[in-house]
Amino acid sequence: MTVWTGVFPAVTTKLREDQSVDLAATQASLDRLINNGVSGVIVLPMLGENASLTAAEREAVIRAAKEAVAGRVPLLSGLAHVATTEAVASARHYEKLGAEGLMAFPSIAYKSDPRETAAWYKALGRGCGLPIMIYNNPIAYGVDVTPAILNELADTPSIVCVKEETGDIRRVTDIYNECGDRFSVFCGVDDLLLESMALGVTGWVSGMTNAWTAECVQLFNLCKAGKYDEARALYRILTPAFHLDTDVKLVQYIKLAEQVVYGAPEWVREPRLPLIGTERARVLSVIEATVTALQAKSAQRSAA
Repeated sequence: MTVWTGVFPAVTTKLREDQSVDLAATQASLDRLINNGVSGVIVLPMLGENASLTAAEREAVIRAAKEAVAGRVPLLSGLAHVATTEAVASARHYEKLGAEGLMAFPSIAYKSDPRETAAWYKALGRGCGLPIMIYNNPIAYGVDVTPAILNELADTPSIVCVKEETGDIRRVTDIYNECGDRFSVFCGVDDLLLESMALGVTGWVSGMTNAWTAECVQLFNLCKAGKYDEARALYRILTPAFHLDTDVKLVQYIKLAEQVVYGAPEWVREPRLPLIGTERARVLSVIEATVTALQAKSAQRSAA
């Protein structure tokens, strides 16, 4: 059975100012992520503006990602649709394009009940040959894949992982108590990473890793090694920026962080719009303070 562990950034889809997809910039960002130590990558997540892209654009992103990743780490794709038949068809297509796993949303336009939610994921599991990570974000989508539902899915072998994004840190332990080690559990909220690692998660689907890749990988590895004193010091520096990952405008915020940190394009697809005015100034102040604090920490380490 597939076992995913480590830091899997939810990769932003790079766009030009005219809103066209910039495949070269997207490939460059994937190469940067891998060179800085991530364990896997997820293209076309919500953060990658999946629902705002056309089917042809999504296909082009997966093809470009396959070329850039070149087998160095697992390549997952987000899967976000309304109807079951459409989701299964896309899953099969993404598999043919070279995706090695799926991060599967619930139906993005219907609040399914527990029976329907289980049926949705069972259909995806039967419908293609790829391992599946369940994207559980009831805050955004109104559908909660509870531990009881996960137990119903335990007999679907291709469902191997859950991205836990309820915002309730107690859920990690509830999943393990209900399901044992049947599923890998990934933290899906940047500002709950240290707490989640202490409770036994084995991976992290991260937004701000797009900007501060090496630092986020270091944070994960410190937690994994049980070096929580060192991890807390780094976590406290990064957490103000991590809070930006939980806002409805996380796409704009994280793309702006990427632009500041390494010059990536910050453009987004409408209806999202670039940040302006006091909001932009507020977010920039958080990003710039994080950059300054990380530089100071690095200088202290060099002087020691």
